[in-house]
Amino acid sequence: MRLTQLPLRQPAYVDTIDWPSLSATEAQRLREFGLCEGASVEALHHGGIWGRGPIACRIGRMTIAMRRHHAAAVTVRTGAEPFGPRHAAMDGDADRDMAA
Repeated sequence: MRLTQLPLRQPAYVDTIDWPSLSATEAQRLREFGLCEGASVEALHHGGIWGRGPIACRIGRMTIAMRRHHAAAVTVRTGAEPFGPRHAAMDGDADRDMAA
């Protein structure tokens, strides 16, 4: 299901992202917010008239407002975490990098 279709307050994980549908600048900005395959997401609020505006969503521990067409490029899945503990391997790399 698309992030735009995710019920409010329903935890989910990013399954795939249609990066080619986004401009390079848009894709870079979303990556900087932590949007990647396997990231935890949750739709919090639909803005605008009749809920057709931006979507307030939580990505990991950060809350952002995402344009609807950006959210439509994100496919999510609910249920068990698809890749085990989120970024567990990356956390170890970060600790190693900080020690260097």
